Amino acid sequence: MQGIDKQRADIDQIPVVVRSIQALADCELICEIVLVCPSAQIPDYYSIIKDYDLDLVSAVVGGGQTRQTSVFAGINACESSADYFLIHDGARPLVSTGEIRACIADAMRYGAAALGVRPRDTFKQVDGVGYISATIDRSNIIAIQTPQVFGAELYRQAMEATLHEGKDYTDDCQLIESMGRKVFVTPGSHENFKITTPHDLAIASAVLRLREEGIEQWLDAD
Repeated sequence: MQGIDKQRADIDQIPVVVRSIQALADCELICEIVLVCPSAQIPDYYSIIKDYDLDLVSAVVGGGQTRQTSVFAGINACESSADYFLIHDGARPLVSTGEIRACIADAMRYGAAALGVRPRDTFKQVDGVGYISATIDRSNIIAIQTPQVFGAELYRQAMEATLHEGKDYTDDCQLIESMGRKVFVTPGSHENFKITTPHDLAIASAVLRLREEGIEQWLDAD
């Protein structure tokens, strides 16, 4: 991001993380939101929450050195009475409330669910030199997104087992898979992309303007 804090970068004058939180807050099934960020930035994020009246945010907590330790910090700050945990990347501000509801509904039915999309590109396997060695069948390939939603008891069991074994996973679905459990894939949208480069901010702005004109899922159009 060329030194830009992507979470606090603006898309049409509203920070990325605020748009992500607002999408979650608009879903009536979500009871509270815990925001995880670098410890040194906690005061900054509390200021953002106050400025935008994000009342559903119950706490801002410091993360760890890895995604897993950061998510665990957020889970530990949630109310103990939670039935499900929904984990979302703050840098995915274009997720729709409908997609959030669908993912929660699938998690309630199957125990665990994550948004995902089928890739459009052809995937190749390459050798150590850089030559193509095989074409990968993409008919069963899914690009996983967030949110990812899990039954609270299932997630706590997986979390305890992982801590006991000293493992560190880069994806929460992988954490649940390590317990021998399956995660259902809820169909998502290519518009729910992760802000990774400054170029993505411009694309996100374009998507939002098209939505204002009533054009939904522009990036998914054939």
